[in-house]
Amino acid sequence: MDGLDGLANPFLDLPQGPNIMAMYIWIDGTGQGMRCKTRTLPNKKYTPDELPIWNFDGSSTGQADGDNSDVYLKPVAVFRDPFRRGDNILVLCETYSYEMVPNSTNKRAACVKNMERCADQHPWFGIEQEYTMFDYTGKHPYGWPKNGYPGPQGPYYCGAGSDKVKGRKIVEGHYRACLYAGVKIAGSNAEVMPSQWEYQVGPCEGISMGDHLWVSRWILCRLAEEFNVVISFDPKPIPGDWNGAGCHTNISTEAMRQDGGYDKIIEAIKLMEKKPLEHIMEYDPTGGDDNRRRLTGQHETASIDEFSYGVAHRGASIRIPRQVDNDKKGYFEDRRPSSNADPYSVTNRIVMTICLGE
Repeated sequence: MDGLDGLANPFLDLPQGPNIMAMYIWIDGTGQGMRCKTRTLPNKKYTPDELPIWNFDGSSTGQADGDNSDVYLKPVAVFRDPFRRGDNILVLCETYSYEMVPNSTNKRAACVKNMERCADQHPWFGIEQEYTMFDYTGKHPYGWPKNGYPGPQGPYYCGAGSDKVKGRKIVEGHYRACLYAGVKIAGSNAEVMPSQWEYQVGPCEGISMGDHLWVSRWILCRLAEEFNVVISFDPKPIPGDWNGAGCHTNISTEAMRQDGGYDKIIEAIKLMEKKPLEHIMEYDPTGGDDNRRRLTGQHETASIDEFSYGVAHRGASIRIPRQVDNDKKGYFEDRRPSSNADPYSVTNRIVMTICLGE
């Protein structure tokens, strides 16, 4: 606990003078965790290219050896800071070696190159981020009975009422904080398992999908600190007859969004059908091991070992929304990415398959 017993920090209204605080954020060596630290900068509006390159101890984040530990932080996107507010900013960064080569854990560098190669196709993405709340120990689901389990799944999805949902204050705070920051959050809802939630980000074009989703995750984890709650992106946080958590990814190109685009949707799905393993390898940070716990063919998933698609079919690998089938244009949903997937890896693999033929 922070010793304030939930009261506001009395020092945060002190003037900052001619300076702002810039929170640099990056993805660590696990490919899942996020790290951050702050520096003081003169107060002005910054683009990523105007922000200074910084560094950190990569031996403490699984990104460098101790005898050559400095890893560079290169700013790539700027957002408003919903915690410090004012002119303070959040700075999303890529990681680079001392030779200014992308760190082996930097998945964004390869993704942005491929997004530039297919920019004329205008790939749009929308990602549905599922997550689970745990108490301060990170071991007990938030709001679950201390001894035993809540009632079976059924009444919790999109529920209302204290017997149906837990943690709505965090959800509402996260939504507002994302809007303030400039993250393209599109919606939220309670999920099938109690204490599990989902929010949607997008539509975002190209590399911005990964940027916005990573910053939304950081905001969620940082906001949950205020409630002494732990956020888990584990794809199967509770074993047994409980839904897992995914990062369903909605995809379209300009050709798919135009009249007659349905044929292009089917063409793209057929291309993905030829590369099931290549996609599964990129759809969680463990090369498929995490997803194997989730993609069992049960709990609204397809088997990890099979590829399928269908209209309005939540038990398929790929779902074509009913409205898209009616309109004969639009987008499709890849339901395989896990909740802890790196969106740079996911979107990069998708455009390699359906836009670049690789």
